[in-house]
Amino acid sequence: MQKAEIVAITGPSGAGKSTLLHILGSLDPPDSGKVYYNETDVFTLSPNKLSAFRNEHIGFVFQQHHLLPEFSAIENVSIPALIARKNRQHARKRALELLEFLGLANRIHHKPSELSGGELQRVAVARALINNPSIVLADEPSGNLDTANAEELHRLFLSLKKEFGQTFIIVTHNLDLAGMSDRIIRMADGKIIEG
Repeated sequence: MQKAEIVAITGPSGAGKSTLLHILGSLDPPDSGKVYYNETDVFTLSPNKLSAFRNEHIGFVFQQHHLLPEFSAIENVSIPALIARKNRQHARKRALELLEFLGLANRIHHKPSELSGGELQRVAVARALINNPSIVLADEPSGNLDTANAEELHRLFLSLKKEFGQTFIIVTHNLDLAGMSDRIIRMADGKIIEG
């Protein structure tokens, strides 16, 4: 992977795309082989160090936004920074910057139940970016969005790549999103067949 690269992983259902993403995200260990981030073999880390590593270096965006319903948008975005023991004021300032960049400045105090599907996913993207991760892993990020919101999310990924040099690996069935990526990896039957 190169910095500021968008890689799409495509393939039929059951091909192993999400499993690969979970392994790359250090959520599940591989059956064999190793996963390195900047020369760190992540699965040799203790559970606490692995959690800290993941929080600092990897952002996640899932098909379901997984926002906490009792917290506002800005609070949801701030949580990973607070877990990383960052100053509360710093976390809030960074969360506000991200939410403003994503067009949600007027929605920061709204709870998830008060946000549209597209807004929920943009809050989830801001949360993934809060700790300036090396990479953002996205699993079917536009899967629950209508066409207009899906296209907006795709443009957002391109904008984040350009503005922040953000690197993405995106599992998707959406051929438009895959077509906008720098590289496409195709999977079938648990194996990479192209890319």
